[in-house]
Amino acid sequence: MALAIEKEKLIQKAWEQLRREAQLLIDEDPWVQPVLYEKILNRSSFPDALANVLSTQIHDPAMSGGMLHDLILRTYAKSPSLVYQSAVDLYATLERDPACNDLVEPLLFYKGFQSVQTYRVYHTLWKRKRTFLAKMLQSACSRSYEVDIHPAAEIGMGILIDHATNIVIGETAKVGNFVSILHGVTLGGTGKESGDRHPKIGDGVMLGAHAQLLGNIRVGRGAKVGAGAVVLQDVPPHTTYAGVPAVKVGKPSCDMPALEMTQDFLSDKDLD
Repeated sequence: MALAIEKEKLIQKAWEQLRREAQLLIDEDPWVQPVLYEKILNRSSFPDALANVLSTQIHDPAMSGGMLHDLILRTYAKSPSLVYQSAVDLYATLERDPACNDLVEPLLFYKGFQSVQTYRVYHTLWKRKRTFLAKMLQSACSRSYEVDIHPAAEIGMGILIDHATNIVIGETAKVGNFVSILHGVTLGGTGKESGDRHPKIGDGVMLGAHAQLLGNIRVGRGAKVGAGAVVLQDVPPHTTYAGVPAVKVGKPSCDMPALEMTQDFLSDKDLD
């Protein structure tokens, strides 16, 4: 019960902060009033605002925005933990992305945040055996955001997908909590093999831009993978891998490099 109360507090905190920020933005520039009233201030709750944003951003010719808004709200009602996870993702974006100035920006503009929240909805539908509908939403999400996450993939909370373009996360991939992923990252297979064939990413990992992680490999907690790396083997916890093929080049300077978001290796520790 205490945990449920804490979750509700975070959701309410995010909602109140969004409304304050929206009003401040209107005070600074009245031209933004229509969009902020439509997306936030005229909405009844954080789930309602989130459903409105997602339903107007992703497009499927067979499903109207109103239908999609209703589907998302119904999914939230049956799985309220999704709303909590979205709030955690929202704060993760604000805390880790230096270009982010408030909660309004990722909610309305950041396709990394929006694509993960869309995934959370269709992943839930997938688990409920509504697989065709889940694939419809995945396809619409991929077209709208250039982010392709299979409905069966498992992704934790506190996720930052920065810039987001050309992200691919395969069917049997698993991503832990508080992970940061930059654009162009692939969590893919190595060919036509079936079964468990995609990477498993531990908590606190940072994956640099265009890193390619292939096969049923494990990236341990607190590891860091450099930009452009091609990873074909397990990455031990709290190590830095880079290169083609990727090899161990050091150790992150902190326990959770995803939170620090230092993308070069200058501050990393030398190998023992």
